[in-house]
Amino acid sequence: MDIFQSFIGTTGFAQLQWGNIIMIIIGIIFISLAIIKHFEPLLLLPIGFGIIVGNIPYISSMALGVYDEQSVMSYIYFGVRQGVFPPLIFLGIGAMTDFSTMLSNPKLVLLGAAAQFGIFLTLVGALFLGFSPLEAGAIGIIGGADGPTSIFLSSKLAPHLLGAIAIAAYSYMALVPVIQPPIMYLLTSKKERLIKMPPPRQVSSREKIFFPVIAFLVCALVVPGSITLIGMLFFGNLLKESCVTERLAVTARTAFIDIVTILLGFAVGASTQAVRMIEINGVVVNKGFLTRDALMIFFLGAFSFCVATFSGVLFAKIMNLFLKVKINPLVGAAGVSAVPDSARVVQMVGLKEDPNNHLLMHAMAPNVAGVIGSAIAAGVLWSVLVK
Repeated sequence: MDIFQSFIGTTGFAQLQWGNIIMIIIGIIFISLAIIKHFEPLLLLPIGFGIIVGNIPYISSMALGVYDEQSVMSYIYFGVRQGVFPPLIFLGIGAMTDFSTMLSNPKLVLLGAAAQFGIFLTLVGALFLGFSPLEAGAIGIIGGADGPTSIFLSSKLAPHLLGAIAIAAYSYMALVPVIQPPIMYLLTSKKERLIKMPPPRQVSSREKIFFPVIAFLVCALVVPGSITLIGMLFFGNLLKESCVTERLAVTARTAFIDIVTILLGFAVGASTQAVRMIEINGVVVNKGFLTRDALMIFFLGAFSFCVATFSGVLFAKIMNLFLKVKINPLVGAAGVSAVPDSARVVQMVGLKEDPNNHLLMHAMAPNVAGVIGSAIAAGVLWSVLVK
């Protein structure tokens, strides 16, 4: 009986708290959204199951969690904690990205830049709510709607908030089809939504090869803090466009990025422990997922995402005041770097207004520009905030 009672004390049932139950339910909701609603299943399913795994309690003498040194989970989480996985994701994204639509109509790059306004406005909001400058910078990048960038920057600026920031970023990326359309309808008239844009010009292979090299040199020299993400993005794109490393490009955009996505999503989910006591400046505080800070991060994340969408659409309307060939303002919503989901939403809304108005290729231009813009914004914040 003593052995049996001792065993009962080591079970998860004996250690279970209400916070763990809530997080497990959240994990099940993520999995349900992935399977039933098809909301970013490649992200939400690994994250959801990781949340369940990370909230199974265990006795302190057993090193099982992502925050326990020498545990298997900690080695998987190393890629998140040290910012290893995000650049590898960017390598795969670069290998599957076609920049030709952006090169054919360079002015659409401005829409990707305008959408990054949400990052800096959210930074100000986070400072107002009492977060430190480093924490505010890590939270603000959620406005770029780029999960890997959010993880990379938070690992450098505010590692203790990494779990909440990553979950918020990926949650809002998955909810793009829900969040963006109401804002797009609010800011545009039916006449504007019916605008048809001329087909993009044909971009030569030489342009496609020169672009990643030249763009990297410009971005890296202006913002050295963006070298890691931008470098891997353009390296992957060069593998694709050079036409001499097709095997490497195919690997990068298929098996390689799939493996990294599995590990990153699962590790991020497992890091969302309901309660996690850590010491900051000699004070022991709870930096678990169910805290006031985590809830405010979710609020700020939603705010930043909405502002980014608002900024992109509004800037497209402003550009139309000076352009002879008008831009469909819906395309501005694709400035957030949720690739290719934002572009798909633009296509969906455009087709709903006019079944013959195909905006996907046009929307991909600010969409991929947003990826570059969010990485540059992360580099700027890293350079300015870390001294």
